[in-house]
Amino acid sequence: MLALGLLAGLSVLSLLTYGYLSWDSLRLGAGQKEATRSGLGEGPEPGDPGSQPHIVFILADDQGFRDVGYHGSEIRTPTLDKLAAEGVKLENYYVQPMCTPSRSQFITGKYQIHTGLQHSIIRPTQPNCLPLDNVTLPQKLKEVGYSTHMVGKWHLGFYRRECMPTQRGFDTFFGSLLGSGDYYTHFKCDSPGICGYDLYENDNAAWDHDNGIYSTQMYTQKVQQILASHNPRKPIFLYIAYQAVHSPLQAPGKYFEHYRSINNINRRRYAAMLACLDEAINNVTLALKKYGYYENSIIIYSSDNGGQPMAGGSNWPLRGSKGTYWEGGIRAVGFVHSPLLKNKGSVCKELVHITDWFPTLITLAEGQIDEDIQLDGYDIWETISEGRRSPRVDILHNIDPIYTKAKNGSWEAGYGIWNTAIQSAIRVNHWKLLTGNPGYSDWVPPQAFSNAGPNRWHNERISWSAGKTVWLFNITADPYERVDLSARYPDVVKQLLRRLSQFNKTAVPVRYPPKDPRSNPKLNGGVWGPWFKEDEKKKKSDKSKGANKQKKNKNKNK
Repeated sequence: MLALGLLAGLSVLSLLTYGYLSWDSLRLGAGQKEATRSGLGEGPEPGDPGSQPHIVFILADDQGFRDVGYHGSEIRTPTLDKLAAEGVKLENYYVQPMCTPSRSQFITGKYQIHTGLQHSIIRPTQPNCLPLDNVTLPQKLKEVGYSTHMVGKWHLGFYRRECMPTQRGFDTFFGSLLGSGDYYTHFKCDSPGICGYDLYENDNAAWDHDNGIYSTQMYTQKVQQILASHNPRKPIFLYIAYQAVHSPLQAPGKYFEHYRSINNINRRRYAAMLACLDEAINNVTLALKKYGYYENSIIIYSSDNGGQPMAGGSNWPLRGSKGTYWEGGIRAVGFVHSPLLKNKGSVCKELVHITDWFPTLITLAEGQIDEDIQLDGYDIWETISEGRRSPRVDILHNIDPIYTKAKNGSWEAGYGIWNTAIQSAIRVNHWKLLTGNPGYSDWVPPQAFSNAGPNRWHNERISWSAGKTVWLFNITADPYERVDLSARYPDVVKQLLRRLSQFNKTAVPVRYPPKDPRSNPKLNGGVWGPWFKEDEKKKKSDKSKGANKQKKNKNKNK
């Protein structure tokens, strides 16, 4: 209790320090705000004049904020620690709370509200994918001569062939289409009886590669093969989206060696999976050096969302978990490692979001960003490499018009500006506003993993006052979201609600179709894969048109 009181006291003290800064910066006019943003088409050349860097983007799955050595974890991650220490650690870095949203925003540079993927994730049985009218990062890199390769988890939809990675800008693809599956057999059941195989090479099931190899190691071997066969004098983009450390919790036996003392079985398995992932990234780095890429390469490491405590992940001391808009769901482990960085061995505390990689990497690759592409990301290379101020002053964490589970939400609670039943979250400078039901809100300390099974005894819980649907925090002063300021600063709440409303006017309709029974792998040779055929749709429409014509002719003859 004393510790909690001290934390709250420190937060209030910090608010006195930062509060006026936040208030003043909120008043930035549109012109001033634009002036802080760097031009998307401009950026420093990464190396020698005319050189295009090799780009390696590594995306971990469900890695918690605390689950890296340099954030105080008991899990050893020597590779990540070393790469981060020699590069730039991103300590004010945000992603989305779930798989599909983070991946879609990385590959398009757009918020979910601008792609129609603002609700949940793409389910295996849904006829849905990243909308085909969105230009992707690999497509833009191919325009300027890059060889583009993806290894790992796609999770951006596959119901049509046009949705597949090889149709969205990747020269080659080796990995899984779904959000999760067995690490050894690569089988996934979406529901009882709806099961199939999910390992692909380009557009076909990779039965030949199914040798029972653990996916983290198998994906690393594929990366090594790609690097060995490519000419390092030609630019390459490698997107490595590891399945680890997402459930199911599986790892080769040897990685449990250092973690026998962890009683909680989920945490122990998770630790072994992360140890294997750390070793894999070391092997990728060694391959970059061995085959002559490293000196002209940029390695970016990111988690796709926060950890899931019930599946072994830890976000301590942040609040909440994967799937929530509390900091524990969206504040991520991230760093950049590259010989091309100017400020190596530094920490970047400027605001960075996963949408920023799209314009940043295209600019580094000497590509062009079309004026008609309405991006939500910013070029943040100078922020990372040189320590300059971030052009970003806000982040729309999301607006989900379908998720309205906050029973007491209302327009009245939102001052007539916003319906607080809607799940939404926004960050503007130091301020963060949440509305609706933000999700599981406990703080889960390391002690929660001390017992053999899942244990919430140690968790700090908040008793919400009845009907609460609005929260306001000064994240700079109170990163752990312990002091709700919504009642103290109603004017700030109103300003952020207006900003939400402005964003909402630019939103496209939500894409979240019902299940399609044709998606069943049993109808597709036991494999999860494209099932929707455009020809069938045309035939059906042609038949219906023909039938209508016949009816009209009959009616005329009567």
